[in-house]
Amino acid sequence: MGAAPERDSYDVVIVGGAIMGSVAAWFLTDLGFDGRILVVERDMSFERSATATSTSCIRQQFSSELNVKISQFGADFITNMRAYMGGDARVPQLGIRSFGYLYLADTQAFADDLSARAAVQVAAGAATRLLTADQVQRLYPFYAVDDIVLGSINTRGEGYFDSMALFEWLRRQAQERGVAYVENEVVGMDVSAGCVQSVTLATGERIACGHVINAAGPRAGHVAGLAGINLPVEPRKRYSWVFKAEQPLDRDLPLTIDPSGLHVRENGGGTYQAGGHFGDDLAVAFDDFAMDHDLWEAEVWPLLAARIPQFETIKLAHSWVGHYEMNTFDHNAVLGPHPQVSNYLFINGFSGHGLQQAPAMGRGLAEWMCFGSYQTLDLSEFHFDRLLSGAPQVEKAVI
Repeated sequence: MGAAPERDSYDVVIVGGAIMGSVAAWFLTDLGFDGRILVVERDMSFERSATATSTSCIRQQFSSELNVKISQFGADFITNMRAYMGGDARVPQLGIRSFGYLYLADTQAFADDLSARAAVQVAAGAATRLLTADQVQRLYPFYAVDDIVLGSINTRGEGYFDSMALFEWLRRQAQERGVAYVENEVVGMDVSAGCVQSVTLATGERIACGHVINAAGPRAGHVAGLAGINLPVEPRKRYSWVFKAEQPLDRDLPLTIDPSGLHVRENGGGTYQAGGHFGDDLAVAFDDFAMDHDLWEAEVWPLLAARIPQFETIKLAHSWVGHYEMNTFDHNAVLGPHPQVSNYLFINGFSGHGLQQAPAMGRGLAEWMCFGSYQTLDLSEFHFDRLLSGAPQVEKAVI
């Protein structure tokens, strides 16, 4: 049935307790928010959350300067997490296994786009390098590059990190600082006088609230609808496969974004992780995590072997399905307040790059709530207003 909160009133109710809900709660406590915070999470195992089913990587190769800077702060937060968390000796010293992301372009148009993105990234301080096909093969001799026009890579602060450790410590410290977490579901919202007055839980309780934060991941559109708000965020399936190579590669495999859309990266110990989607990328039901087992032999393995011939002899070890919270408007975050429902706040719509953006987005939302304005990065271009005015802030680098 779910657990009931201890109180019937909270200053902030956060809907969703995975990475976005927990980072918002943590930064609120870190910036000295003086109020009671409740996080309502449907499944406290987080087993099928977008956080737990992600690729656990971070990159700076985006098409907008702001997204580059957001991930740069994410990299800094990850590698200095113990310091950010007050020097707590229990907090692990995390690092980034910086094998980088390698985008491969097989057309001149895509190559021109990579070049334009690289200029934005370098201007923002990223270490992006453009590579000819010959340079790609010299650095990584295992690739077949006959069809490749250009590559783009950054091996500084870009690669794998322990995302579940990051999430666990944000949540743990938030709870230790007094944030209440309950396993329950928000099923209704009472909106009047331009504000959410209360939320109704699946167990029947009505909880009065000062602010509501929508951190519901792929369910964000549904949760917005409870307040009468149309948010164009919906769940999209993403498949993942872990496989073992009979002959492992002789160096780290960057997270390689093949022109086909398939991506594959180093996993360690002679294993690798591939991911992607095939066919029409349609919205799915919130509980649809069914694996298409035919994809591996029909689509994935042939693409892997074509790009990396050494992967002709591999064995599938594990596979799963996760969901993107796809913002169909412009594939970018929706953050901050709603213009009409003034105490309703968003931290949604990351379209596959949310985990790495969580530290900057949680900090920004907490700044807005605590100080009335952004104190570090100006995140106002992600506000909901752009949806109403039809002014998309399109992020092109969506995997």
